Amino acid sequence: MSENQPQRKVSAVIRAYNEGEHIGRLLKGLEQQTFKLHEVVLVDSGSTDDTVAIAEAAGCKIVHIAKNEFSFGRALNRGCAAATGDVLLFASAHVYPVYDTYVEHLVSPFERDGVAIAYGRQVGDERTKFSESRVMLKWFPTENIWDQGHPFSNNANAAVLRSVWQETPYDETLTGLEDLDFAQKAIDCGYKIAYVADAPVVHVHEESWSVTRNRYRREAIAYARIVEGTKMSLSRAVGLALSNIAGDYLDAAKAGRLKSNILGIPMFRFAQFIGAWEGFRKPDDVSVRLLERFYYPAEAQGKALPPAPGNKIVYSEDVSFNH
Repeated sequence: MSENQPQRKVSAVIRAYNEGEHIGRLLKGLEQQTFKLHEVVLVDSGSTDDTVAIAEAAGCKIVHIAKNEFSFGRALNRGCAAATGDVLLFASAHVYPVYDTYVEHLVSPFERDGVAIAYGRQVGDERTKFSESRVMLKWFPTENIWDQGHPFSNNANAAVLRSVWQETPYDETLTGLEDLDFAQKAIDCGYKIAYVADAPVVHVHEESWSVTRNRYRREAIAYARIVEGTKMSLSRAVGLALSNIAGDYLDAAKAGRLKSNILGIPMFRFAQFIGAWEGFRKPDDVSVRLLERFYYPAEAQGKALPPAPGNKIVYSEDVSFNH
């Protein structure tokens, strides 16, 4: 932060359901940051494992939301209402920061005029499906963008100004993409969105094919509501799946990983695009620039990675707070 400006109070808001396997690592990573958080708010939607106990041991403020009340937007709104910081940092319960400067970098764009939303890079680990790692490369490039000019955002790793959230809370009726809807409304109000490659998290996805298909289905349902007139035919979905499979196979071959992903690549891509087709349902031409960022094949990634933006956090196997 600038020496002439008071340091902002940053509240982390984490949505969780049965994340006992992952949330300890996230909380440890947040604990080791150079920029200290004002508080951590956990919004739990009925966990039956030790998620809440782990969060309580780490000193988190706990907010409960019943399963029959849950939506992504409603859970966020409950967490934001309970938080007291002037910046609200959102992290999925199954992500963890790569560097100890993660929070510092993620909130730095708010020093720039007009920035209301910042979101950071996401990468996979050894558990990530090869095709999903390519999706992440497409969505989350290696360069910072201080005013991206379109409403793509992702609340698995993001921050917003509390004042902007108070003006327009998250839509509680959407089946997904509440972050994109919020970002579009912010742009309509004249605000800017920043992408911070220097604030990466590892996003752990260990979904079954049916869960992956359902994720893309509900996101397409939401997208069709947010961006009027966007639809997808079955032939378009199959064509996009095949073109992405071809690109994935090419990259996997270059990386020497084709044999181990020969079946996983088409399974992921068909789950992705059949799910999207089920969400859109009716045939039409999909031409919105933002939709391309969701669904079109990533270009080959040949660029060298930029210098590390901080000290890499070393996570031990035991990330329990019970000590």
